[in-house]
Amino acid sequence: LIWKIEEPYDVLNEGMELTEVCRERVAGMKSDIHRRGFLSVRHLLAQEGYTDRDLFYDDQGKPHLKDGKYISITHSFSFSGIIISDREVGIDIEMQREKILLIAHKFTPIEEYRTLANTDALVRKLTIVWGAKEAVYKLYAQPKVSFLQHINISDFDFDDNRTTGKINFNGQTSWYEFEFLEFEGFTCVYTLRKVETPA
Repeated sequence: LIWKIEEPYDVLNEGMELTEVCRERVAGMKSDIHRRGFLSVRHLLAQEGYTDRDLFYDDQGKPHLKDGKYISITHSFSFSGIIISDREVGIDIEMQREKILLIAHKFTPIEEYRTLANTDALVRKLTIVWGAKEAVYKLYAQPKVSFLQHINISDFDFDDNRTTGKINFNGQTSWYEFEFLEFEGFTCVYTLRKVETPA
């Protein structure tokens, strides 16, 4: 589920029942868009029949639902999103910005993308790759995993709206499926662990 955050804080907060911990978290947020993003996520939870009390976080900061279903949460500027599944899952929303060109070498071998026709296409592709790595990092939730060294995203065509990837970490390899969509200058990527690993 994706929420476009257009409502002011007071409207989002109306009738919202938060735990004491979450009330303190919201009160401590300096940014209005962060407060509104936090509340919009609670509205998305309500859409799926959950309240703030059904959600908790582990020591790694990974969210969980008390009924045992898997959840992942994301927030970027004017959009927030959640994904809930019976399988381990991760989601990320990113704004498409040229700034990504400056940091690309830190998370992916940039030379792999030199064939792209223009800057716009390069920004789009790098944003999908970054979003995929963020999403799978949230799912994997192990400290010391490096976006550049341990997470690999297979190349893809924009029209496919999907790709695969893997994490090589501590001598173990796990495979993942990714789907992505683009809207209003933003990219959303979500991932599930592959049920069968390639031979």
